[in-house]
Amino acid sequence: MAFQPDDLLSEAALQAAVAALAERNQHHLADMNEVERSDAVGHWRELAMTVLTAARTAAAGPDVGGSETGGRAAIVLEDAGGDEITVHASFYPQLEDLGGGEVAATPAQATALELLEQLAGEDESDPED
Repeated sequence: MAFQPDDLLSEAALQAAVAALAERNQHHLADMNEVERSDAVGHWRELAMTVLTAARTAAAGPDVGGSETGGRAAIVLEDAGGDEITVHASFYPQLEDLGGGEVAATPAQATALELLEQLAGEDESDPED
């Protein structure tokens, strides 16, 4: 079976990434109590998901629809326990900060940003002038 970019977001890939981070930081883990270890593993899981989401976005290839100027955005929603979810987002190419709270984005990226604002509950309807 051929590798697919979505394989990077599998539970097995996520667990492997967290295990690698735990092994790399085992000297810190040894000095932590159980609550601190749990917090560290949770942080590494979020970090791993962010990295894997970015890798998945890049693995789809830079050429979208035959155009070098195409952009992509990936949003991953992950159950975080109870009613909570964790949201991860990745953009290719990276968003460009224009200052003043503005970013340069492709249409797909701009749409993803709007969706993220709605998910965060920050979608404020501004009256048109």
